[in-house]
Amino acid sequence: MKRILLAFMALTTSIAFCQTPCDNGMAGSFPCNGFDLQSTISLGQLGGSTGNDSWGWTDPVSGIEYAITGVDNGTVFIDISDPVNPVILGKLPGHNGSSSLWRDVKVYNNHAYMVSEANGHGMQIFDLTRLRSVTNPPETFTPDGHYSGFGNAHNIVINEETGFAYAVGTNTFGGGPHFINLQDPVNPVAAGGYSLNGYTHDAQVVVYNGPDTDYIGQEIYVGCNTDEIAIVDVTDKMNPIPIATVGYTNIGYTHQGWFTEDQRYFIAGDEFDESNVGFNTRSIIFDFTDLDNPQADFEYFGPEGSIDHNGYVLGDKFYLANYTAGLRVIDISDIANGNMTEIAYFDSHPSNNSVGYSGAWNVYPYFASGNIIISNLDGGFFIVRDPSLSIDETSTSDFAIYPNPASEKIRLQSKLTPISSVDIYSVIGQKVISLNFSDSTSEEINIETLPSGVYILKINNNTTKRLIVK
Repeated sequence: MKRILLAFMALTTSIAFCQTPCDNGMAGSFPCNGFDLQSTISLGQLGGSTGNDSWGWTDPVSGIEYAITGVDNGTVFIDISDPVNPVILGKLPGHNGSSSLWRDVKVYNNHAYMVSEANGHGMQIFDLTRLRSVTNPPETFTPDGHYSGFGNAHNIVINEETGFAYAVGTNTFGGGPHFINLQDPVNPVAAGGYSLNGYTHDAQVVVYNGPDTDYIGQEIYVGCNTDEIAIVDVTDKMNPIPIATVGYTNIGYTHQGWFTEDQRYFIAGDEFDESNVGFNTRSIIFDFTDLDNPQADFEYFGPEGSIDHNGYVLGDKFYLANYTAGLRVIDISDIANGNMTEIAYFDSHPSNNSVGYSGAWNVYPYFASGNIIISNLDGGFFIVRDPSLSIDETSTSDFAIYPNPASEKIRLQSKLTPISSVDIYSVIGQKVISLNFSDSTSEEINIETLPSGVYILKINNNTTKRLIVK
């Protein structure tokens, strides 16, 4: 089990804290509600002075999950397949050794794309499949490609459905979106841009499938443009068409936002309003039922006075990086009636919840395992998890494993398909357990003989799933 042994060799330099349950409102020294702390990695271990943005990638072959987190002087890649014992696989330094407080990363087609506010940085490209073959972590990586069509950029947005990137806040197109064709992932091609609505700080771009039938199937860009929201049809990159702009009260700095999954509502944050006005964390909810006539519908105020930064929607939950108040999770199931309710949190900045620029910069809630990463500006990197979730990770079939991670026994459950056989392999392909069953839908499997590490289950000689043994 060479991969597992190497991972454990690296743990001595990667881990600061490991798996602390949320008990009576605290996970060790961190205030919490509904999240256990899986592990955290310090800024020193990440090799940076400040942290910034983060994203994730799941290997489509192995199902292994990787965190990608930025620091001032580069981008760090972390194997989180065992979230209690994450392994720093390596770091890609900023272009030409450049450094900046601001760095952003997104993923498309098994490649990561990094931009920075550092002068002349452009866009770095890294082939994420290289992470499969790291044998002596941490490595210092080199990029697989570089795009120099702009110098500095504040953010990068990618529409994975179309294979186009939108670099925003660059020194081109007045800071508006700079279009890039990524369909050949390591050979990006300039595809125009849009400057009519001025500087964009952040954006989301989707192939529209919302309630406004006039725009079904069109590629729609929603930009957070410092003092308004701008909606643009970018289907034809050579002829982007402005649709509408919309403002709201108490504008400070329109920062970032995200569609609800039905694309009826857009939840936006303003980075200056808490300090300028003095109210608690505010999210502005826009009704986008009619894209030509968007409306500021209502406002949600959180329980703390801290500044909101980046927020993302998954199902009926809104996951918000709330700076000094950490990760906040808000139930949006009744958003149509103007109701949003905080239901969970993990405070990655326990010293205070003041109105200031410390704590959680970004969160990433999209791993199938249910693990959520938090990248702090000043406090390192965190992996947290709702302990009530069972993990059903790498297959679209109906098989589920719980608990996972596990140490002695697991229960393999199926809603429909009878379980006839289970083979367990190490990550290097060595079969370590082989079992046959009499076509039941629930089986208990003893794993106490397995060393700690990551394993692959093959069910009925067909479906594959990932198992973590702790």
